[in-house]
Amino acid sequence: MDPNLLYWKSQGQSFLSRLQIWINLLDPLSLISSDDEIQKAHSLLGSGQPLNEKDGQALTLSLSSVHADSGAVLPLVFRSAALLPISTPLVVASFLPHRSVKPALFWQFLLQSYSAGFNYANRNSSPEQSKKTSLKQLLLMAGTVSYAACAGALPQIFISRLGVRSAAIQTFFRSILPIPLSVSQLYRSEESETGIQVFDSNGNPVGLSKAAGDKAVRETALSRAVLFGTTAALPNLLVLLLQRTRLFQRNSLLAAPVRHMSVALVLGLMIPVSFSLFPQLGTIKKENVEERLWAAADGGRFYYHRGL
Repeated sequence: MDPNLLYWKSQGQSFLSRLQIWINLLDPLSLISSDDEIQKAHSLLGSGQPLNEKDGQALTLSLSSVHADSGAVLPLVFRSAALLPISTPLVVASFLPHRSVKPALFWQFLLQSYSAGFNYANRNSSPEQSKKTSLKQLLLMAGTVSYAACAGALPQIFISRLGVRSAAIQTFFRSILPIPLSVSQLYRSEESETGIQVFDSNGNPVGLSKAAGDKAVRETALSRAVLFGTTAALPNLLVLLLQRTRLFQRNSLLAAPVRHMSVALVLGLMIPVSFSLFPQLGTIKKENVEERLWAAADGGRFYYHRGL
């Protein structure tokens, strides 16, 4: 088992501990480190030597920049610390109350393209899977991005085509509708179809499990729904409430900057919260996986890398 996963096993089993870890990992300063520095940090983490306070940066670099399955350095733009600075302008632009469908589709396409790349780079990439990357998978990803862009623009399409003028109904479309849509926008079908590597309690790989893959995808989809659903709902509800005040009725131009700032703030707060909802090293009961793996069960459960 990769040293990153071993760390998550020992330190990341409670929500609060995972939240504290993710707050540290999302520091954008880690993005300026070179690949050589990251590899050295990962080697230090895997050496088995006890870490002191000076090694805290090495731990952060390894967890935030190295894939826990392959041990390879993640592309700069798809590291966890890059998610907030890159996705914030895309999310803000995507959630704008556009006057027509075309700009909504454009910004949704950019957002979903980045999201698909981030999801794919941080997926569970068990060794057996990484050798099977094919044209079919690339075509499926392209199709998923196109579908997700159209799905993300549905609120604007409904508002434009139906001629909705009510502020409350517009808030419903822009706040509630994105929640179920965000669940369906996760490109991780390969893990459910092929299965992911599961480990015994000692960290030894025992085989691929489709059941564990399904569980990993469901958990990640739910965390994305919480992330984007909350980011869509709270700012729009806030603006709807503020528009009833005298200050906003007299100064209607205040609504736009308040919406933009609240979207960025909620997104920044919800990224570590959504990442912490489920353990990076998840567990699944022996009876819930394929029967052929039962003999390798130690303690009645298996471990799996959920991905991000």
